[in-house]
Amino acid sequence: MSDHLFSPLSIRGTTVRNRVMVSPMCQYSCDRDGFATDWHEVHLGSRATGGAGIVMTEATAVEPRGRISPHDLGIWSDDHADALAPVAAFVSERGATPAIQLAHAGRKASKTRPWDGSEPLQPDEGGWETLAPSAVPYPFEEGEPPRTARMDLDDIEGLRDDFVAAAERALDAGFEIAEVHAAHGYLLHEFLSPVTNRRDDEYGGDFEGRTRLVREIVEEVREVWPDDKPVFVRVSATDWLPDRESWTVEDTARLAPLLAEAGADLVDVSAGGLHPDQQIPQMGPNYQVRYAERVGESTDALVGAVGGISEAEQADALIRNDRADLAIVGREHLRDPYFALHAAEKLGVEDEVEWPIQYRRAVQ
Repeated sequence: MSDHLFSPLSIRGTTVRNRVMVSPMCQYSCDRDGFATDWHEVHLGSRATGGAGIVMTEATAVEPRGRISPHDLGIWSDDHADALAPVAAFVSERGATPAIQLAHAGRKASKTRPWDGSEPLQPDEGGWETLAPSAVPYPFEEGEPPRTARMDLDDIEGLRDDFVAAAERALDAGFEIAEVHAAHGYLLHEFLSPVTNRRDDEYGGDFEGRTRLVREIVEEVREVWPDDKPVFVRVSATDWLPDRESWTVEDTARLAPLLAEAGADLVDVSAGGLHPDQQIPQMGPNYQVRYAERVGESTDALVGAVGGISEAEQADALIRNDRADLAIVGREHLRDPYFALHAAEKLGVEDEVEWPIQYRRAVQ
């Protein structure tokens, strides 16, 4: 059987042991102020032990207002980087490549955790004022939304500085891949989409203006990230809002080569998240892979595919048939931390990734 899922992937001077990536998935498990806990080390370390090639943190806020909830990870200080360093070290020790997603939640910030209803939090409840390209709050169905402030040019300059400082701290903490989060309705996606970006200055208006900030941030992160280490960008290929002017797959295909020019090595292609009116197509295996294929046609950058990837043969076929360069697996890694090890067994390539010696008596 094919072993393409378990062939190494070389990006710049970094070699990833296979093409399985643990998708960034928010855990909402910080005890206070964005600091990583034992949960993060065990959660991410288990997936590295489970054989994945790349293990990426959840969205990690570049400044306090960038958290989705008060329980989200952050990296806006050296102390935050120190808390994340053991996580990166353990992931690396287990043979995986440690990666971090740098993020700002924008107008979708200042909420309770999902299991507490994802309700907007007011400042007297531990919440904060949210930021966005335009003063248009997220359309919460219940509860009074927090005030959403339109970012001025000083705010935008500060945001760029926050991403750069976060990247520098992530590097010091031992991460080998930095991903800029520009998807799922969070701040950089809000700048891209005409649904949320109603500015008439150099950061709004036409395609060039709306894409300016993400291009600048990728370029500035690339400048401080070592030449031999990769930079990824996660994008929502479409807003899934066909009933209005919105961000589309063709916009993403147009953006992808510009991201590569700015220094991105891989485009991590997801979709949606901007607005609750989104019309999600029927979900199922590979339901978003066609977006990755379209982006791959438009750029020389590598692409990662997401969306309903849960079986070994399915993930292998994505790579073997040149539909994507990485199989980015989310929910299945929650169900099975050892997805990659089990996939290698199913594909008959057990020698490509080994069970930890402590566990081998269970599988020999």
